Formats: sequence, C-alpha cells, structure tokens
Amino acid sequence: MKMKTNAKIRVRLESFNAELLVSSCQKIVETLGNTSLNSIGMITLPTAKRIYCVLRSPHVDKDSREHFEIRVHKRILEIYYEPEVPIFDLLAEIDLAPGIFYRICLS
Repeated sequence: MKMKTNAKIRVRLESFNAELLVSSCQKIVETLGNTSLNSIGMITLPTAKRIYCVLRSPHVDKDSREHFEIRVHKRILEIYYEPEVPIFDLLAEIDLAPGIFYRICLS
C-alpha cells in the first residue's frame, strides 16, 4: 500500500497594483495547471496602507497639509503537490511582471 505524501510550497506575492497582482496569480495557476497537482489555494491578505502627511508650505500656514498613501496588496498561493513533480523548477522559470515581488517557501 502506497502512502501519499503531500509536499507544500507557499508563494507570497506583493504589489502596489492590484490588477497586476491578480493577473500574476492567474499566470502562475495557468502555468501549473498542466502538471499533476493535488490542489492550489489562493489566500488574500489584508492590504497594508501607509499614509504620509506633508506640509504644503514650509514657513507659513501650518494647517495646510497634503496626505499621500501607498497601498501594498498581498496574496499567498499554497500549492500541494507530489514530491516527484519538479514544481519548484517551474516556479523559478515563471517570468512575472516588473511590479511584482514574490517569495517561494518550501514547507
């Protein structure tokens, strides 16, 4: 009797652009769809929002300020696969858009 051993890879994706992040997740899922995987799960993490307050004039009118914000959108892809399949090599070869930061973790 053979026992199934599931190996897991987590891919963490971050970007300032939400549409670019979703298209990159779809690209990874489509690329790995041709291989024999047990399952792929996508987890949406909370968006980190940083707000910066800047004075408009350095000398007078201290009440006049501008607010700028940067949003960082995050996703995690959990990929369960059989250890015989070279999933890590496929993930390393995927060419994602320049605005995407990603980390691949073996578990």
